[in-house]
Amino acid sequence: MEVVGLENLPDEPCVIIGNHTQLHGPIAGELFFPDTFYTWCAAPMMKLKEVPPYAYKDFWSQKPKVLKPLFKLISYIIAPLSVLIFNNARTIAVYRDNRILSTFRDSVTKLKNGNSIIIFPEQDKKHNHIVYDFQEGFVDIARLYYKRTGKELYFVPLYIAPKLKSMFLGKPIKFSADTPIAEERRRICDYLMNEITDIAINLPEHTVIPYRNIPKKYYPKNIQKEGQNEKATN
Repeated sequence: MEVVGLENLPDEPCVIIGNHTQLHGPIAGELFFPDTFYTWCAAPMMKLKEVPPYAYKDFWSQKPKVLKPLFKLISYIIAPLSVLIFNNARTIAVYRDNRILSTFRDSVTKLKNGNSIIIFPEQDKKHNHIVYDFQEGFVDIARLYYKRTGKELYFVPLYIAPKLKSMFLGKPIKFSADTPIAEERRRICDYLMNEITDIAINLPEHTVIPYRNIPKKYYPKNIQKEGQNEKATN
C-alpha cells in the first residue's frame, strides 16, 4: 500500500485514527508505517485460549448459518498464528475491563518516548456508508498525556482503501485541555469520522471494506447512491 498525506503528520508524537477495514487496518499499521508507530490490539488476540471465542464473535459471527461451523474451526486454527504475530508486532494490548488503565499508561509511555499510536476505534453501529461509530474512550489518552507532559495531543484521521492499494492521512485535530472531556470526546470523534468520510467520498469510485464482516455483495461504494446497500448497512 501507498501512504498518502504524510505531510499531515505533526512533527511530534500523535495518534492516528483509522477505519478498521476488518483485518486490513492492523496489518497496514504494522507493515506500512515506520517502526516508531504502535497499534492498539485487542488483548484476546494475544492469548491462545482467548483467540477462538473472540475471533469468531468479532470476525465471523455474521456469516451465513451454514458456514458457521467452518469459521468456528478456523478460529481455533488461527489461534497460534495470532498469538505469534500480535505478540511480536508493534502492538499495545487493549483490555475491556479494569486493565484498560495499563493500556493507557503504556500508550502514554510510548508517546513520551517519541512514538506514535494507531487506533481503529469502530464499533458495530453504523455511522454512514464509510465508517461505523467510534468508541470514544481513546480520546482520554490525550488527557493523561497532557497531565504527564503539559502538551496537547494531535489526532490524525486515516482512511484505508485496500481496493485502491492506498491509505490517506487527513488534517489533524488538536486536543483541548481546557474543554470538558465529555465534550472533547464527542468533538474529536465527530471530526475524525467526518474527515475520514470526506477523504473517502472524494476519491475515485471504489468498494469500501466495511467494519462488519458482511457478504461481499453488500460492500458499499464510496459514492453511495440513494437506497444502495441498505441491507448491508442496517
